[in-house]
Amino acid sequence: MFVTYDENRLRTRGPTDLSDELERGNAVYFPQSPVALPAPEELTFLREEMPRQLKRKNVSYYPSADRLVGVEDAALAERTHRLLQAHSGRVVEFLTRTMPDFVKGWTVGTSSFRPLQERGRNLGAHASNELVHVDAGAYGATHGDRILRFFINVHPTEDRVWATRGTFSEVYRRHGKAAGVAPERGERDLRPGLANRMYSGLLRGAEKLGARRAGMIDTSPYDRLMRQFHNYMKDTPEFIQGRDGYEEFAFPPFSAWMVLTDTVSHACLSGQYAFVDTFVIRLSSCRSPELSPYELLRRPPQEEPAARTAAA
Repeated sequence: MFVTYDENRLRTRGPTDLSDELERGNAVYFPQSPVALPAPEELTFLREEMPRQLKRKNVSYYPSADRLVGVEDAALAERTHRLLQAHSGRVVEFLTRTMPDFVKGWTVGTSSFRPLQERGRNLGAHASNELVHVDAGAYGATHGDRILRFFINVHPTEDRVWATRGTFSEVYRRHGKAAGVAPERGERDLRPGLANRMYSGLLRGAEKLGARRAGMIDTSPYDRLMRQFHNYMKDTPEFIQGRDGYEEFAFPPFSAWMVLTDTVSHACLSGQYAFVDTFVIRLSSCRSPELSPYELLRRPPQEEPAARTAAA
């Protein structure tokens, strides 16, 4: 599930190698971040000041609005805005250079700094990063487009520890029926109906007129199913306590990784100080759309492969 790209392998990659790994449900891991980090004194500033000043779960920069949220102090906000704006630009440049076709038409989302220890935050289930889940609804409805996240652990000494229960395909096969997101038989149509299309159009129009967050309440048949599955994974004791497909991974300081978080189930069990950049990738840019949650949700889950019998 985790494929390593060190400096040499990254240098010799083809234009679709990284994106093909992502579509197959792998996380691409970089032992050393391929994206340059802020200067050491700037990282120290983020580590020391953000936990004291934070007003939200994270501090986030929104490129489309050139806006920072999460910090109220004007001087600190100005410095943090500048740092995250520059960091976002470096991540965008790296992804555009290494996966040019995959990122065509994408939506560049937030560049966030996560300053708090993930372990033991006592958040509500739906907000907790400690419970295994798949991501649903980045910035409102995705309508089947993919959610890509790029992470860098900038804790100077501590690993960031993740857990997974497998790819969307594997979790859907095991739990799709119990979660109520799988069709009973045949194929389902996930295309929005007329009323849904009109609603989405009104929200897009409202955003163009200045209602910045109108799109956050958009929805679609696909996005409602993904939200239902996300909530099932975080609300259901039988799933939370289960260990089918369970694995843990530790990301050392200053390593980076990227993953389609609608496809790879994940939880962050522990870790502090990380950059997280979010993007929405068009499904039409994928080379293997049949592997996407959108296509998988259209059909009943495939049965667990039968175990092979030993040769006589």
